[in-house]
Amino acid sequence: MDHHGFVAGPISVKPFNQQDTVIVPETLTALVDFTDRIGIDLRGCALTLDAGFDSQDNQDIIKAHHMKPVIHPNRRHTKTPIVIARMFRWFDRDLYRLRYKVERTFGWQDTYRKLVISYDRLPEIRKGCRLLAYSMINFRVTFNTS
Repeated sequence: MDHHGFVAGPISVKPFNQQDTVIVPETLTALVDFTDRIGIDLRGCALTLDAGFDSQDNQDIIKAHHMKPVIHPNRRHTKTPIVIARMFRWFDRDLYRLRYKVERTFGWQDTYRKLVISYDRLPEIRKGCRLLAYSMINFRVTFNTS
């Protein structure tokens, strides 16, 4: 999603029991390939992710694509102020505040729950339903007059 909440990239459909941190390499590579094909350069752009994606591997992969990782640090059950301060040392709070648009779009996705959460076994059908829901969300973002 871009900073307006417009869904603008390839969609990866993964099972719910798969850890968030392992889907970044495949999804980010697909996103970069897609944007290269349509003439959008992502170098220097910020990629905001929530604490579920916090890992050094993900930060390295994002930096390898010449993007800025803005991942909310996962405190990992620590309460030591020095450790917490060290985690948040490079965290850009101002950029992360823009993430509310992504979360708002996820909320809109819940509006189309019957399309997005399907019980079909074929991933192609699930992906098609997601594409339909995201098309409706993009229509809403594009033509919203309020």
